Amino acid sequence: MYTVIGIGEILWDLLPEGKILGGAPANFAYHAMQLGAEGVVISAIGDDDLGKEITRIIEQENVVNGLYVTKKPTGTVGVQLNNGIPNYTIYEDVAWDNIELTEIAKEKLAKADAICYGSLAQRNEVSCKTIWKALEMVPETCLKVFDINLRQHFYSKDIIGKSLQFANVFKINEEEIVVFKDMFGMEGTEEEICQQIVHNYDLTLLTLTKGSEGSLLITKNEQSFIVTPKVEVADTIGAGDSFTATMIMGILNKQPLKVLHQKAVDVSAFVCTNSGATPILPDEFKYQ
Repeated sequence: MYTVIGIGEILWDLLPEGKILGGAPANFAYHAMQLGAEGVVISAIGDDDLGKEITRIIEQENVVNGLYVTKKPTGTVGVQLNNGIPNYTIYEDVAWDNIELTEIAKEKLAKADAICYGSLAQRNEVSCKTIWKALEMVPETCLKVFDINLRQHFYSKDIIGKSLQFANVFKINEEEIVVFKDMFGMEGTEEEICQQIVHNYDLTLLTLTKGSEGSLLITKNEQSFIVTPKVEVADTIGAGDSFTATMIMGILNKQPLKVLHQKAVDVSAFVCTNSGATPILPDEFKYQ
């Protein structure tokens, strides 16, 4: 069984109808687990009721608990939906800004087959250093997936550049690539910029997701574009994380690019038809 880790923020999305457990790394680890991996989440929670509830859910859902307990409050995010599209208010000075590696986290990092990280949890120096330390601890063969995940003002050119130097897989969306292009002074079409990034950072794979338009996967020798299927959207929370988890499981299971791409599209479309980030996936999506 592959060991697939999400490291970074874990938090409660405070939706109008109530709270839902979220955070891109946690969503990623949960979907990887559903698809047949040993899913591991490395983050931090507070010693409070919200943190204890996260622990219960993580363990109940068969995700490996790599959560560090801090004196800071468990993270929360205000979420407003506009036609199913979430708008986030991310609160600061919370537990996941202060991630330390537990013994379980270190044990799982030593045998990781894939690890996914973003820029958001690197907004604080403590968690940033922990993420970089974790990336140095994984085996050389481990897939290092940088899902850039730009939120509010919580990113910088330095953080993005260093994160890319660690990565061999990079995921970015159509809004983020505009910011990236300006930040790094790049010119050309979206596709040309993606190809430049693959070359400049010696990436195994780059994924550009374009919402309802489609998604583009680019390697050094191949590319795949698939139009997003038309579905009745409940909300898009967690769709990108499920896409990333499915794509990584496809790579680990040595599926051809177009095959793993189609499966990632299908899984993320299914997630969009359900409320919240982590609906139960049908058995047809799972790897045996």
